[in-house]
Amino acid sequence: MLIPIRHENMSARRWPVITLGLIAVNVIVFLGTHWSMDAQPPELGQLKLHIILLAAAHPDLTLSPKAQELVNQVRQAHPDAWKMAQNPDRQTVEDGWDAKMRIIDDPRLMQAEMDNLGEQYAQLHVVSLTEEYGFVPAHRSALSYVTANFLHGGWLHLIGNMWFLWLAGFVLEDNWGRVLYAVVYFVAGAAALQIQAVANPGSLVPTIGASGAVAALMGAFLVRFPKMKIEMRWILGIRSLLRGGYQFSAPAYWLLPLWLLMEVFYGSLFGQATGVAHWAHVGGFAFGAIAALLLNVSGLEHTANQAIEEKTTWNSEKEITEAGALIERGQFDEATALLKNFLLVKPDSTDGNTLLPQIYWRKSDLPAFHEITAKLCALHLRARETALAWQNYEEFLTTGGGKMPAAVWFDLCRAAETQQNFDRALKEYQKLAETYPAERQALMAQMAAARIYLKQLNRPQEALQLFEATAASPIPHLDLDMTIQVGIRDAKKASAVAPAFN
Repeated sequence: MLIPIRHENMSARRWPVITLGLIAVNVIVFLGTHWSMDAQPPELGQLKLHIILLAAAHPDLTLSPKAQELVNQVRQAHPDAWKMAQNPDRQTVEDGWDAKMRIIDDPRLMQAEMDNLGEQYAQLHVVSLTEEYGFVPAHRSALSYVTANFLHGGWLHLIGNMWFLWLAGFVLEDNWGRVLYAVVYFVAGAAALQIQAVANPGSLVPTIGASGAVAALMGAFLVRFPKMKIEMRWILGIRSLLRGGYQFSAPAYWLLPLWLLMEVFYGSLFGQATGVAHWAHVGGFAFGAIAALLLNVSGLEHTANQAIEEKTTWNSEKEITEAGALIERGQFDEATALLKNFLLVKPDSTDGNTLLPQIYWRKSDLPAFHEITAKLCALHLRARETALAWQNYEEFLTTGGGKMPAAVWFDLCRAAETQQNFDRALKEYQKLAETYPAERQALMAQMAAARIYLKQLNRPQEALQLFEATAASPIPHLDLDMTIQVGIRDAKKASAVAPAFN
């Protein structure tokens, strides 16, 4: 099982109000309907099929009002299917009930059966939320194009949809703007349901869930951010789950089309037999991709994005400008208060976090200076401004900062390794491991250093020592055991063939 964990752009310029609102509404509706839906009888779909087959084969029977409404909807919406059901030579036998009714020719027994079916249907229909608010292709209602997107069949169904909604939704909302994003979401949900109806026109099985709308966001994400890497966790069985699975990253243009092909495969092979609306997923994905292309070509996305940028940039410049003026006048407390309020709204603003260290330095507040400098270092690393990050690190050390936070320090080491500055990376990895011997980052630093020795510097003996040290570490590392053992094996193999130097 593949589970997306995060992607490279886990930040936004504004609060994703629409995405958070959609998640909240889905959760509230689920909490209000879950137990009622669980209590609903599962035989309603079969009951509707029996009513339609019996009414089609014997049009002279009297139907209850609710059963007549069902038959009228199916007859009007799907005349071809109705005609097939009327065919006395119909070859398909739906179930045992269908086979039994075909050999009965007593009109009184037929009417009694129809009365019984109609009574059961009326009783079950009243208590069925999925029948009333779910999307039933054979007799769909206008309201169900909206309501079906907010009903979910279980916790896993809800959590899966909401997690994908969060990952793809908030970044699209940040680029499209709240109005465009909301419109695309609701229209995509309706379009996905309609495609499900086209693929299964005579289906009496209700379709529920936000999967179609969420699939549209995935399609739009692929068009809008094709090269963005998505971090995935691969879980294979219980043992893999206990170890945390295997983690890897891949660009959207590789992962999302693969998911789409799987949905097409399952939809073509199994239809609705799996209980999953695969064609709603495919339709939603296609709709989202097309919508993203149209928004880009039409310029609507650019207009919305520009409006967001102007608004957030104006606010930023105003706050930063005022804070800079206060600092020039020596009004440090007022500038600090202004910047702190600003950073509550935009905690990742490099401008705001750059001004605060100046204030703390002038006030000789070294603990606060070191804390904000470490944060600024992390922000520069996230923005891939490596030179500025190293500058922050040097300022932290030269002013007596002591220990850089382990997570930030580890990211600095990785930045040096990425730039192939292996000597600096090894030096910092070693310092990190010595400074935080009980932290997980120390373990990761030793493994990273071992990898450099083995793969980059061809020094397998040093790599083997580090891999063996990580294997013996008291720090919990069950999820890393396989990687460590592979490293030990490769280091031993490389040591056996490496030349000896005196």
